[in-house]
Amino acid sequence: MDQAPGSPQGPQNRDPQHGGPQDPGPQDAHSLPGCYRHPDRETGVRCTRCERPICTDCMVDASVGFQCPECVREGSGTGHAPGASRPRTVAGGTVAADPRLVTKILLGINLFVFLVQYRLGDEFTDRFNLIGLVLDRQLASLEGVAEGQWYRLLTAMFLHSSYIHIMFNMLSLWWIGGPLEAALGRARYLALYLVSGLAGSALTYLLAEPNQPSLGASGAIFGIFGATAILMRRLQYDMRPVVILLVINLIITFGWGNIAWEAHIGGLVGGVVIGYAMVHAPRERRALVQYGVCALVLIAVVIVTVVRTAQLV
Repeated sequence: MDQAPGSPQGPQNRDPQHGGPQDPGPQDAHSLPGCYRHPDRETGVRCTRCERPICTDCMVDASVGFQCPECVREGSGTGHAPGASRPRTVAGGTVAADPRLVTKILLGINLFVFLVQYRLGDEFTDRFNLIGLVLDRQLASLEGVAEGQWYRLLTAMFLHSSYIHIMFNMLSLWWIGGPLEAALGRARYLALYLVSGLAGSALTYLLAEPNQPSLGASGAIFGIFGATAILMRRLQYDMRPVVILLVINLIITFGWGNIAWEAHIGGLVGGVVIGYAMVHAPRERRALVQYGVCALVLIAVVIVTVVRTAQLV
């Protein structure tokens, strides 16, 4: 235990006739300082960072010596910047108190929008679904992404066509998305969800018939599937459950009618690419690589959208 120079103060000598203290001797001239939080408590220990004297109730055991509570709060007790020693997820995100908060919010948004659809009907859905180019006979005008309504690439991700449609998507979001959010962290998980969904929308816009409407969170859900597969392989977990689930979903995608397979494939590819960057990025420049790949996928979405718009217009 590090101590400051000086000797402990012994008991005071008293005058036998008057009972008062005698003049301090040489030993009393070197009294110990008081704790900076409890001045009445003498101590020979100082904080190894700020050099303030600290008593036994205030000292915090650090990697080297003892530190005061303020230095521990400001610098995590290690000499590093605040937050440097906070627990991190596999992808480098901050471990949150509620690891499924973003998933819950996304669930809530999807359910709320579905209730709005149910209340307002097709007029609302037709205004925000994904469609390339179509003539609106009531408005006597062209509508769609090709007419500059790029917001449809995003809004279509939160629309659903039926109770079965939203039920399957939301169950998949909760079962697969919740654990993935805990593994990646909130910001990285949200970036993966949104960018994968936009990748699915862009591929749908490029390949589907321009007057064919499309909607649903399936592109983002397939992005979560792809990233989960990459994560499980990185952690050397048993891949069979997620592979079986993915194969079943792909069979449904291509086996049933009225399913926008383009959104599923686009979201899956986007999720695999982003997921690989999330869990394999080098530690020293991890955030740069992770969000840089997200930006590259977004640039690809913009390019695809511009090219398709030029074809239709």
